[in-house]
Amino acid sequence: MTEPDFLRTTRAGYDAAPAEFAEFFGDLESSPLDRAILAAFAEFVRADGDGPVVDAGCGAGRVTAHLSGLGLQVSGTDLSPEMIDLARRTHPGLHFDVGSMTELDLPDNQLAGIVAWYSIIHIAPEHLDAAFAEFARVLAPGGRLLLAFQVGDDPRHLTEAFGRSVSLTFHRLRPDRISEQLRAVGIGITAQMVREPDHPGAAQVPQAFVLAQKRPA
Repeated sequence: MTEPDFLRTTRAGYDAAPAEFAEFFGDLESSPLDRAILAAFAEFVRADGDGPVVDAGCGAGRVTAHLSGLGLQVSGTDLSPEMIDLARRTHPGLHFDVGSMTELDLPDNQLAGIVAWYSIIHIAPEHLDAAFAEFARVLAPGGRLLLAFQVGDDPRHLTEAFGRSVSLTFHRLRPDRISEQLRAVGIGITAQMVREPDHPGAAQVPQAFVLAQKRPA
């Protein structure tokens, strides 16, 4: 199967400047709401009986490491081999793989949870339904899903980042539409939240969290 262009360009974009992107995204210490929603996700997973969790589109592994610190059995996957190399060096005690959230190398009904933290923003809109169907496939019945993304309608496209030529598209999405797409593949909504941007270097648009759960069998 021919790889979609958006996967190729996203991989190349992050491969071009992995350390710079990792530094730009920073840590979670200045984002109490981000930490709170990640903590809620972790508490749900633990209350459900624990189990493996995947950080899909993990980048350099900052969220993967945070979730591990919250007691989850978590691994990370990302399109960019350079970002995965950086994640492995930065967090040597955790497991990271190169891969795409559109085609996870996992059996059906395997995961207790998936986090996609500002990573579905790089999925072309016409491929989102398929990506969510893939999440539903690998989540166990009752498994949890947490999405974070920028809110809006018009994508932002970068042709340069940190002095390097890239072709990166950041799709802004509507929470109600995302929730509708999740319900269509059997993932019910637990909560939605929209907040104002709190990172001075981030795109100055509202940010959304959607916490969801695959329907029990």
